[in-house]
Parts: sequence; structure tokens; C-alpha cells
Amino acid sequence: MNALEWRVAFSLSAVYAVRMLGLFMILPVFALYAQTLPNSTELLAGIAIGIYGLTQAIFQIPLGIASDRIGRKPVIIGGLCVFALGSILAALAQSIEMIIVGRTLQGMGAIAAATMALAADLTREENRARVMAFIGMTIGLSFMAAIILGPIIYTQAGMAGIFWFTFGLAITGILLVGWVVPTPLHIRSHRDAGIVSGYLLKALKNKALLRMNAGVFALHLIMTANFLVIPTLFIQQLDLPTLEHWKVYLPVFLVAFIGSIPLIIVAEKRHKIKPMLLAAIALLVLAEILLALGYEERYWLLIAFSLFFLGFNFLEAIQPSLVAKYSAVETKGTAMGIYNSTQFLGIFVGGLVGGWVNQQWQAAGVFWLSAVVAATWLLITVKLPTPAFYTSRVVRFEHAVSDWETMYQALQKVRGIYEIAIVTEEQVAYLKVDKKELDEQGLRAILEAAA
Repeated sequence: MNALEWRVAFSLSAVYAVRMLGLFMILPVFALYAQTLPNSTELLAGIAIGIYGLTQAIFQIPLGIASDRIGRKPVIIGGLCVFALGSILAALAQSIEMIIVGRTLQGMGAIAAATMALAADLTREENRARVMAFIGMTIGLSFMAAIILGPIIYTQAGMAGIFWFTFGLAITGILLVGWVVPTPLHIRSHRDAGIVSGYLLKALKNKALLRMNAGVFALHLIMTANFLVIPTLFIQQLDLPTLEHWKVYLPVFLVAFIGSIPLIIVAEKRHKIKPMLLAAIALLVLAEILLALGYEERYWLLIAFSLFFLGFNFLEAIQPSLVAKYSAVETKGTAMGIYNSTQFLGIFVGGLVGGWVNQQWQAAGVFWLSAVVAATWLLITVKLPTPAFYTSRVVRFEHAVSDWETMYQALQKVRGIYEIAIVTEEQVAYLKVDKKELDEQGLRAILEAAA
């Protein structure tokens, strides 16, 4: 990658990081804080945690499409301003209801799709996947950092302190977008990285993608529901004050992160992604059952919590790869947009349903709910087809092509190209290729002839 692309990767990763930190820092502490608020219930606490997921799911795709028309930076900066406003309302709130309003506004600043599209505008096709992977890694690390930092900031500055810190992060994001992130010379529709409204129905009709959407919905439902009760259990069962919860989170996350790396390598390099996916979901089922049966014993609580995050880390990393494998080559960006929206919807339902179950049946009920959801997900996933391990390749023709049909037929004859979608108005061909089989010389000869 060149210097500009590295700048794009680092700056947009930083924008994602500050926003993800702001969204998730309340996750490990809000259930504790809600107990101090007047008229608060477990259900309302769950809604406050999850409500931003609902507005994220509603606004992400429309704002991504809007960024094609009015520009990436205006949408991203506008979204961060809405996020900052929600943070201010939540910081000043004296009731659970006003915090819910603030969290609702935070979610309305749904900039994920627009940010990915901006990354695509600023990077060359051959380096785009690398930049996206860099941003994706940052999102995962930001989640872990948020869970660790949340209890520390809460102990020192209270819940208002977390929301003011979140406000500061939003302002930081605005400054990064305005003065550090480059401005693209041209805004283009990127079918491999952006959302195209005309492909929404096609992506929604793909049965394999529907199963993947159900999976990410279930994963984030379970994660959100679990955090409605886990912080309280750490205090009650481990005798661990809130300030010291990082002593559990940090080693668990490190072990889960390091432990998931060889699993990802086996899944991708040895083409064992489907059996590894099923094994990871089964691990979640086991972890939730162990939590339901043994959460009152500190060792079982720690073991089950560690197993959960080992499975969670692996699934968070591997599922986007599967979405890319199951989607048609030209609908990859749209499929990812739907997938991400479904993820946020799972966070909302996890807060809503998990809060209600916690109110009725306490921690055991939440863990049994999660076990049932994970088991249902396992049954749905069994019927996934075995994916093909192809790599996406985007080819842009710098000069006008006189006969696109002939070009399509020529690309079909290149060894190692298995799927082709040509967008003539953009002078682009989207390909799925087998990297081991691809005849690079043959492909290069076609492109040189076109030039």
C-alpha cells in the first residue's frame, strides 16, 4: 500500500475506534448503574443498553446510500454530531428514560456504511480488502478496550463521566474526518464495499446469507443479554469491586484473542470453515448451559465466561468472511450492509428480551434464553452449503471498452476466474477468483489489450 492508503487505514480505523469505544463502554457497567436510578427496572436497563442497536439498524443502510449522493464526509460528520448530541443528553440525564433517549440518538449516528464507502473511495481496488481488514481488526480491539475501560472510568467518574468521555471521542472523530482523513476526488458506487439499493432484494433472497444474518443476530443478542447480568455476578460471586473487573476481562480477552488465531487459520487455510463455525456455535451452547447451571460457583463462572468469549471472538472474525463467500460478487457490499444492520438489531433484541427475562427469572433465565438462541442458531447453520474459497478481485478499465460482451467472454476463458460481474457504466469488472489457479498472465494480457 502507498502512503495515502496507510493514512486512510489508520485515520478511518481511529474514527471507528473512537465511536465503538463510546458505544460499548457502558456495556459492562450499566446494569449496575441502573440499580441506582429511580423507577428503573431490569427491562428498562436492557432497553437503555440495546436501543442504540435499533436506530443503528434503521439508519445505517439509508445513510450509506445517502453518502453516494451528498458525499461521505458530510454524512460521517453529521452522524458523529448526532452521536455527540446523544452523549450530552445521556450525560445530563437524571432518569433511565432520558438515558434511553440519549442512547437512541447515539444510534442514529449510523456511519459504518458511509465510512467503509469512504475507505473504498480512497484506496485502489487491489489494496481495498487489506484496508477493510485493518479497519475490521480495529473494531474488534476497540470492543475489548471498551469492556476493560468502562468499569475503570465508571468507578472514577460515574456514568455521566462515561458519557462525557464518549462526547469527547465523538469530537475527536469529527476532527479526524475533517482534518486527517483525505477527501476523495471522486465519489463512486462500490459494489464490493458499499450499499447499492438495487441489490438489496437480491441479497435478501440469498438463503445462505439469510442464515448468516440470523447467526450474527443471535450472536449479538446473546452477548448483550449476558452483559445484563455478568457485571452483577462478578460482584456477588467473585467479590470483585467494579474497579477491578478488568482483572477478569483482560486475561479472558487475551486468551480468547490468542486462542482464536489458530482456529481462524485452520478454518481459512485448510478450508474447514463450516465445521469450525458449527463447533464454535456449539461451544457457545455449552458455555451458556454451564453459566446457567454453575454461575453461583466462581470457578464455573470464570470457565464458562472464558469459553463464551473464545467462541465469540472466533465467530466475530469468521462470519464476515463467510458473508463474502456466499454473496454474489457484485452484491458483496450490500450483503455486508444488511449483515451489519442485522447485528445491531440483535443488540437491541438482546437488551429488550434479555432485560425482560432478567426481570422475571434473573441470571439463570438469561443464560437459558441464550442457550436456546445459540442452539437454534446451530440448527439453522447446519444447513449452510459448503462455501467456495474464492477471492474477490476488482478490475477497473481506465479506457473505454468497445465490446463488453467480448470482454466478458475473454474473462470467462481465463483459468481461475469463477464469477464475473461487469458494470459498464463504471468501467469495472468484479471477479471471484481462485488465487492458486488464477492465470495472472492471461488476465494481464486481456487488460493490456483493453488499454
